[in-house]
Amino acid sequence: MASITIRNLDESIKTDLRILAAQHGNSMEEEARQILQRALASNTSGLGSKIAQRFAAMGGIELPPPIRTLTRPAPDLGE
Repeated sequence: MASITIRNLDESIKTDLRILAAQHGNSMEEEARQILQRALASNTSGLGSKIAQRFAAMGGIELPPPIRTLTRPAPDLGE
């Protein structure tokens, strides 16, 4: 497993992390790990999901499915 060090962290953020960790029964380190995991896991959605999330607040948008047609035959090149 990898380790990181976070320098120049505001004291208020450290205090908030300590309080949040205590509320969840975690160490500060475990709480920070869980926060990072949640933040990065929610960031893995694709473009379509991000667009849907953006428009969800406005009630979303329903598009009809595209009409599928057969592909046209390859041209005869006289061979």
